[in-house]
Order: sequence, then structure tokens, then C-alpha cells
Amino acid sequence: MLVIRRRPGESLLVGDNVEIEILDSSPSHVKLGIRAPKSVVVMRKEIHITREQNLEAAHSSTGLSAVQQLLDSLKVPKP
Repeated sequence: MLVIRRRPGESLLVGDNVEIEILDSSPSHVKLGIRAPKSVVVMRKEIHITREQNLEAAHSSTGLSAVQQLLDSLKVPKP
């Protein structure tokens, strides 16, 4: 992991075509600006993790069968 200090107005390059600029900073947060080609996906890590978890849940047959069993147990028997 590269650890680097930058001040607002300074930037760093990732590869040949991604630039990350420090727009603002305070003791509790940093505001970044990212310039990248449209072909480069840029997203917050927590969004990426949530997407992966949702995909895993959608493809999990055990998760779906557990939901189906719960729904079946809630059905009221016909008289």
C-alpha cells in the first residue's frame, strides 16, 4: 500500500489515465475528485461489497428455499 500526503489542490496519478485530486480536507474527512475514462468503473467500496452480497444472495438456492419455507409456514390452512 502506498501512503502519501497531499494537500488540497494537489493530485496523484494512477496509471496513465486516472487522476485523483484532493479538493478539500479537514481533520475528519477528505474530499476527492477523480478523473478517469468512462471505461473505468469508480465506486465506493461499500457499494461494491453490497452489490456482491446481493448477487450471492440472489444466486443462493438455500436462501431462496429458506424464504419459501417461511412463506409456506405463514399460510393459513383452508377450512
